[in-house]
Amino acid sequence: MSQGGQHVIVVGAGILGASIAYHLAWRGAGVTLLDRGPPAGEATGASFAWINASFRNPRPYYDLRMVGLQEYRRLEAELAGRLVVTWGGGLNWDLEEDEIAPLVRQHAGWGYDLRILGREEILALEPRLTAPPARAVFSACEGALDPVAATEALLAGAEALGAEIKIGCEVSDFLLNQGRVVGLQTAAGKLEADHVVLAAGVASAGLAAGLGFDLPLRSSPGLLVHSRPMPPLLGRVIESPGLHMKQDPDGRIVAGTSFGGGPVPNDPEAEGRRLIARIKSALSGSDGLEMERVTLGLRPIPADGRPAVGPLPGLTGLYLAVMHSGITLAPAIGRFAAMEILDGAEVELLAPFRPARFAAG
Repeated sequence: MSQGGQHVIVVGAGILGASIAYHLAWRGAGVTLLDRGPPAGEATGASFAWINASFRNPRPYYDLRMVGLQEYRRLEAELAGRLVVTWGGGLNWDLEEDEIAPLVRQHAGWGYDLRILGREEILALEPRLTAPPARAVFSACEGALDPVAATEALLAGAEALGAEIKIGCEVSDFLLNQGRVVGLQTAAGKLEADHVVLAAGVASAGLAAGLGFDLPLRSSPGLLVHSRPMPPLLGRVIESPGLHMKQDPDGRIVAGTSFGGGPVPNDPEAEGRRLIARIKSALSGSDGLEMERVTLGLRPIPADGRPAVGPLPGLTGLYLAVMHSGITLAPAIGRFAAMEILDGAEVELLAPFRPARFAAG
């Protein structure tokens, strides 16, 4: 357990902020979590929420993501059924032909369970696919979850450990004392703390700018369609050309076209209807599928594509945590951030991802 008496404010009630708040509270810190909007109200709620380490990752990022996968198993046990992950694996044929073998060879060499399946093996896993490919890359260790439900489970866990959650509370400025962040000016007044964590997604860049730090952050739009609940049709994440889909534990099928971003559709509802039609064409037994809603989220991606985690250079008392793949990384970043903030530790896995690299540039 940590030294008692430390109070930490976490800004951001997405899955990353919720995980950091939970792990800090579990370590015995006093925690206040703030957000100007509802929990999981921005990037998290519009996330595809695919838990993986297999998508064109350099080795240091792969290693960190693998810890994220492993830490989800621990969180499932700790939260005793409140956090539900579907560990069905992932089937991917949204790849160029010449990159399949090198990808599998590389990740298999790192110890990742990635292999190539033929059409019959694919159908054995997903018998409702109407047009299975001749081959696909399969990873048995991957999972998916409902990101809103997962965030709510982490927040409930943090509250049970004594954390205070303040929703609808906007941050306007930082309180400083001789180069140290000692709290925040908020819509509810001044809040003092021993440490402040900035995990506010795309809003993090603007808040960091108020401290004189230029965080180069791009916000990549991601559109998803969410169906009404259906009987079980899919058991794993599917990444096919032009259609990525999964089925959440509540029966809703969630689908998008790409993880690479792109222009915002002029008519999101029309794009949602088009995706529903594509799902019906791809899955037998889905004739009754209906669209429930469309989400459009802005994914916070540091300019070099890697996470930004740790203190800002030249300041003490402030800890930054912003990244795409926040879903996969949330359990690991939560545990590591608590260690670094409360114990003064420096986690070696996070060394390549420090915000100071942007100041150096």
